[in-house]
Amino acid sequence: MKNRLKTRRDFLKGSASATAAGLLYLSFGEKAFGSTEKKTRVVLVRDEHVINNLNKPQPGIVKKMLDDAVTALLDVDDPLKAWQKIVRPNDVVGIKTNVWRHLSTTSAVENAIKKRLIDVGVAKENIGLNDRGILNDPIFQKATALINARPLRTHHWSGVGSLIKNYIMFVKKPAEYHPDSCADLAKIWFLPSIKGKTRLNVLVLFTPLFHGVGPHHFSPQYIWAFKGLIVGLDPVAVDAVGVKILQEKRNQFFKENRPLNPPPKHIFLADTRYHLGTANPEKIELIKLGWKKDILI
Repeated sequence: MKNRLKTRRDFLKGSASATAAGLLYLSFGEKAFGSTEKKTRVVLVRDEHVINNLNKPQPGIVKKMLDDAVTALLDVDDPLKAWQKIVRPNDVVGIKTNVWRHLSTTSAVENAIKKRLIDVGVAKENIGLNDRGILNDPIFQKATALINARPLRTHHWSGVGSLIKNYIMFVKKPAEYHPDSCADLAKIWFLPSIKGKTRLNVLVLFTPLFHGVGPHHFSPQYIWAFKGLIVGLDPVAVDAVGVKILQEKRNQFFKENRPLNPPPKHIFLADTRYHLGTANPEKIELIKLGWKKDILI
């Protein structure tokens, strides 16, 4: 069943004015978002059994979740036909993962993506999987297509670790993008080695981290079993949906409006400053699949 993000008021409801979407709306005003004629589709899929008691994802369920998301995203009944719309057999594909030791993309997600790439005819030797070593990876150096997959978490410099931020390893000096809450991360997406190559974005929310203090902070107290994936062609729209869920969880946990700090302005500036995609809730069509309990959006 398709559920749309109805209005900007719904999107902002329950969030403080300095939170992600609210900050942008108050700073730039309604006209900053442009027209609302075209909807950008984003799919949220959840399964209550996707992780076990140790918070480990179950590969078979992850594969089905990804298949369900991709077919809904592209309006195709068969997963293979859907993936054939994403990549070609002659593509060289780099899967940009995230290996942060506390909360990684997970091998279950990585392997599900690799399996579908092989199923549609991409040669194994033309598939690369990397994070911090992509600049020296031969597959990424000659990649014709990229798949972007990472977990959602709070982040000391950028507010959240997002799909947009996941490409920071494509630059030689990532710290150059840290000023002003990493406001200009979207600029990376226009580098010649990246521009126009991203075919799919997968934001992993099996156990998102909704609060942290300091650059490398992690506490199991601040994760929860959301058991979901958010999938889309537009990284900005996917990140915007993810931020809304993360903010709602913070408000619920702390029993008050607790804005992300720093605010994840890079997501919304990716829309208004760099036109990479849309962060406007009125331009996002959100399709919700699977488990609905405590969905937060």
